[in-house]
Amino acid sequence: MIIDLPNTSTAALNKRLVKLRENAGLPMIGRVLTLIVVTNEVVGSESAIRSANNASREHPCRVIVVIRGNRAAANRLDAQIRVGGDAGASEVIVLRTSGGLTTQGAALATPLLLPDTPVAAWWPRNSPTNLAADRIGQLCQRRITDSDAEGHPTDALAKRASGYSPGDTDLAWARITPWRALMTSLLDQPPYEKITAATVGGPESAGSIDLACGWLAARLGIDVRRAVGKQMVVLERKSGNIVIEGINSRTVEVRITGQEPMRAPLPDRSVAECLAEDLRRMDSDEIYAEALTGLDRVIHSSSSDR
Repeated sequence: MIIDLPNTSTAALNKRLVKLRENAGLPMIGRVLTLIVVTNEVVGSESAIRSANNASREHPCRVIVVIRGNRAAANRLDAQIRVGGDAGASEVIVLRTSGGLTTQGAALATPLLLPDTPVAAWWPRNSPTNLAADRIGQLCQRRITDSDAEGHPTDALAKRASGYSPGDTDLAWARITPWRALMTSLLDQPPYEKITAATVGGPESAGSIDLACGWLAARLGIDVRRAVGKQMVVLERKSGNIVIEGINSRTVEVRITGQEPMRAPLPDRSVAECLAEDLRRMDSDEIYAEALTGLDRVIHSSSSDR
């Protein structure tokens, strides 16, 4: 069910929500958090809403979508309430703003926050430099960005590193969770030798690849080469290399010196899957913070090694 409230106010919106609960039995019990999505029409608000709805099946929540429209237009708030099949396991409140209201997202969202539950914010693109200092970011325990979706992921990660605060995270970080788990499991096997060099390859504009480099640099205490080309990881050690190479979007091949190659399922992760992972915790992700500091030890080059 979708209810449109053109040219409205947050007070009128709240009254309509109360009426829905009374007349239609709109559920409140079971909502575990509030997710604020900050976007604009150019980015594609419907795509962000679909991802939030899918993530809500794991984390039933209230989703507040703040869409920043034309600042030069007259002040106006057009709202929409989505429940039932149009909202996944959540209830979605869409706030389309224009004029001076485009800068008042935090004030508009505050009256709509669920009481006594954590608050998370997600910027699908065009995130602020300092998330914790942003007015919406100040409302939240968890602040989520996506450096892979930015025009210049490397610059976006530099921005995240310079303005990091506990609670910040990145969907690009969640995208490499299976890769990090695989690398960790391979290194947790004999002969337990020190890794002397590491190379991570992948598309040039991929913040997730940069973060993988930063993570390895921080955990291994070495410089890591960031190559452009096939998605792969090469870890060098005295007894021979460990190579993990993407064969397609769902499978990787692992080659270890002296052993037969093997293949493992490692499918690409959707935005919704990454968002659901980031909503599982509201505390500080110290390993992500270490990966950001490790970016200083990443050496960029033009092509990947085989």
